[in-house]
Amino acid sequence: MFDFFNDITFANKELQWLFLTLPVVLAWYVFKNKTLSAEMTMSSLSGFEKIKPSFKQHLRHLLIVLRLIVLSFLILVLMRPQSRSSFKDVKTEGIDIVIALDISSSMLAKDFKPNRLEAAEELAIKFIDSRPNDRIGLVIFSGESFTQCPLTSDHAVIKNLFSGIKLGMLADGTAIGNGLATSVSRIKDSKAKSKVVILLTDGVNNQGSVAPITAAEIAKAYGIRVYTIGLGTTGKALSFAGIYPDGSYAYEYMDVVIDEKTMTQIADMTGGKYFRATDNDKLKEVYKEIDRLEKTIFEEKNYTNKSEHFLPFAIMAAILLIAEFLLKNTILKSIP
Repeated sequence: MFDFFNDITFANKELQWLFLTLPVVLAWYVFKNKTLSAEMTMSSLSGFEKIKPSFKQHLRHLLIVLRLIVLSFLILVLMRPQSRSSFKDVKTEGIDIVIALDISSSMLAKDFKPNRLEAAEELAIKFIDSRPNDRIGLVIFSGESFTQCPLTSDHAVIKNLFSGIKLGMLADGTAIGNGLATSVSRIKDSKAKSKVVILLTDGVNNQGSVAPITAAEIAKAYGIRVYTIGLGTTGKALSFAGIYPDGSYAYEYMDVVIDEKTMTQIADMTGGKYFRATDNDKLKEVYKEIDRLEKTIFEEKNYTNKSEHFLPFAIMAAILLIAEFLLKNTILKSIP
């Protein structure tokens, strides 16, 4: 019952002051009983000591109690108790995103911790977690390209597939054009209002059958925005240099060379943006910037419905009023 009143509002809340009439009615009843009581002077009350109060005497104040309750219910009826239920009709318009990740041997460079590839994977997973309403796919490329995961809303699947990315899965090299073209083919038929490719690489296109600018032109034709990210510090980085006979990796310092001109051109052609990430923190900031630029669309409509709840109080008042009338004219009937 208390929960019920927590959810109730009153259309005529100002009528609550009528409750002040209840003490007045009670005071009038007490005063009337005193003034109408008959008195008799007797020399002794010893003869009445064994007389017990009758059943009617116990119930004689029940009528005023019923009347006060009836008045309380009637005041509540006049105040018009109402419950208000509200709900939202939310339409979510997600964005389809394909992450195109370079997995060439140069991605093992240690200017990122623990290396470029693992840093890119870790931060991509965090980016995916921040986009719960979007479908996301994953394309990997080096000397050739491969769809690791098509567009999916099951983010657990795509995050698990990141763990399966290993050096040597594809022929070595950097086929940026092929990686972008494969990403475009995976998203071009999407019905989403916003289609995005995030392309991460640390080098210069030197493999593949599709030129990066040609792939960008295809993306533009399908209304796909491409955000390009160049991974690598400025100057030299401790980079992968081969594999020792025992299977361990050899490293040496090499110049970091990224085709920023082409990457910028791809982004500009498609309405995206080029970013340079020189370490883990910079890459994290890049993902945050893309997250800010590509916001999921929400359409929200609020509905409010009010229901009247005076009827139960009116019914209770009527029942108690009838009960008072019956008691007053039967069991508790008084002689004028």
